[in-house]
Amino acid sequence: MTLLQGRTAVVTGASRGIGLAVATALRQAGARVLGCALHAADDVLVCDVRRAADVARFAEAARARIGVPDILVNNAGTVVRAPLASLPEEAWDEVVDGNLKGTFLVSRAFVADMQARGSGRIINVASISGRQGTAGLTAYCAAKHGVVGFTRALAEEVRPHGIAVNAVCPGSVDTDMLKIGMPGATPAMSPQDVAGVVLYLAAQAPLALTGSCVDVFG
Repeated sequence: MTLLQGRTAVVTGASRGIGLAVATALRQAGARVLGCALHAADDVLVCDVRRAADVARFAEAARARIGVPDILVNNAGTVVRAPLASLPEEAWDEVVDGNLKGTFLVSRAFVADMQARGSGRIINVASISGRQGTAGLTAYCAAKHGVVGFTRALAEEVRPHGIAVNAVCPGSVDTDMLKIGMPGATPAMSPQDVAGVVLYLAAQAPLALTGSCVDVFG
């Protein structure tokens, strides 16, 4: 499968779950992929996307290894489950920074080069929690709603530069995060199912499809 032959991609949170499945799908489609995560693995560099200095170092390494990416997948994130009345401020910051600030920092690190080149695809992994509310997940829902809004705004900003920006909003996926966020929930899909949607946005979707939030639930 060579849909992405000659293309390059960056995937955050690429060491497990949806991020690992996305990185694998992009490679199988022919792309050169560089991932990042909190822990190193094959073709995965260490980067805490909540920290600007980490992101800057990762972006520099990515340019050196694969050049300016054709595709950027912002997937890194975290979740904490707790009622608002007992949610520590540190936990709120961890979730909002991990999901929303990280998406901002990583996008900012690459978007100017994409604009200068005049092409690119940015795909943000949001969630069903970015479309509706869930008790016990106020921080996560707030962050993922923020990712959806960020996606729509950035899409309009970079539309004239040939860059499409879209979000994917999966429902329950068989990942460790689901076990934390919704204990006892029965997964409706696999990480590979979500990766297939990301691959479509990265390789086949028309450039006119931008600013969209693809709901992968029903």
